[in-house]
Amino acid sequence: MAAETLTRPASLAPDRTERVLGWLSLALLVAALAAIARGHADWSGISLAIWLHLATVLVALTLTPVMLWQPRGTRRHRKLGYVWVAAMVISALDSFWIRQTNHGHLSVIHLLSAFTAVQAPRIVLSARGHDHAGHRRAVRALVIGGLLTAGALTFPFHRLLGVWLFG
Repeated sequence: MAAETLTRPASLAPDRTERVLGWLSLALLVAALAAIARGHADWSGISLAIWLHLATVLVALTLTPVMLWQPRGTRRHRKLGYVWVAAMVISALDSFWIRQTNHGHLSVIHLLSAFTAVQAPRIVLSARGHDHAGHRRAVRALVIGGLLTAGALTFPFHRLLGVWLFG
């Protein structure tokens, strides 16, 4: 009986997909930090919207492996989860004021921002409703779509991080 209380249900334990998503988040975090460091000469010309976006994305990228790899259902997981969701929502909403690469218009990447704004409440609601499977699906979808895909798309196509990192 004691062994049962020490182990987590399989549904709450991190799986291979979550380990991979955590490592990809760390890789994107390292790339973003390297790009920001290399772009230091341009920092003074960067808008507040971009700095806010970078800050919230860095928070989300840092917390993603922690949230995916650490025990779930704890007070710590819940509190960090709210911070993660808030960072994602702020980043998504803030992105609508970032339009440097599409002649002042929204771009395709902004569809991922809209997806994030819709998906984030689903994460909170599924967690509060103890819908573990729904919560896991919603988190994975947001990590893949709103964080990793959107983040990866900031490096090509003459976007800021790509210009800073690759010149």
